[in-house]
Amino acid sequence: MELGKIFDQAFLQGFAGRDIGTKEIMISLVITAVLSVYIFFIYRVITRKHFYSKNFNISLSVVSLITCGIILTIQSSLVVSLGMVGALSIVRFRTAVKEPIDLGFMFWSISIGIMCGAGMTEIAILTSLFVTIMIVALEFIPAGKSPVLLLVNYYDFPETEEKLEKAVEENTAFHKVRSRNVTNGIVDIVYEIRLKDEKALSKAVADIKGVNSSTVMSHDGEISI
Repeated sequence: MELGKIFDQAFLQGFAGRDIGTKEIMISLVITAVLSVYIFFIYRVITRKHFYSKNFNISLSVVSLITCGIILTIQSSLVVSLGMVGALSIVRFRTAVKEPIDLGFMFWSISIGIMCGAGMTEIAILTSLFVTIMIVALEFIPAGKSPVLLLVNYYDFPETEEKLEKAVEENTAFHKVRSRNVTNGIVDIVYEIRLKDEKALSKAVADIKGVNSSTVMSHDGEISI
C-alpha cells in the first residue's frame, strides 16, 4: 500500500466520528443549561455597579447552549465538522463590547459550551467554580483613585494664569496640563489632577479674577478634545 493512502486512512480514522446517544446529548445540554443560568446570575450580580444589559446576559446563556450543540454535532462526523467550520466562517459580529468584563463573560460562556459538548463536564464545573472565586476575590481589592480633569475657561491675562497655576498647585497632589487652546484672547485649559480637596480647589479657581468657568470631571483614561 502506498504511503499516501496509509496516511490518509490514519488521518480519517483519527478523526472518525462517533455515535452519540440521546441520553448523552440530553445530559450535556442540561448541564450546559444549568451552568448558563449560573453565569446569568453571576453576571447580574457583578454588573450591579455598571451598565447592565439584560439582552446581553440572555445571549450568554444562549451562546453556551449553541456552542454545546455545535461541538456535539462536530463529533458525529468529520464531513459535518468541516461544513460547520465553513458555514460559521461567514458569520460577522459587529456589536462593540462596552465593558471589558463583558468579554470575559462571553469567553466563559463559550468555553462552557465547548467543554460540556466535548463531554468534559467536570472541567466545566470546576472552571466555573474557580472563575467565580477569582471574580469575588478580585472584587474586594480596592481600586486606585483615578485622576480627574479640571477644565478652566479664562481671559488670557498673565496674572490670571499665574494665580490659576498657584491655586491648582496648592489644592492638588499632582497636576499636569493636558490641553491648552487660545481663541480671541480666551484660554481653555485642561489639567489632569489628583485632588486634595475638591471644594477648596473649586472655590480657589472661582475666586480668580478673569476666570469665566471651571469644571471638575472624572474620566476613563481617554481624553478627546
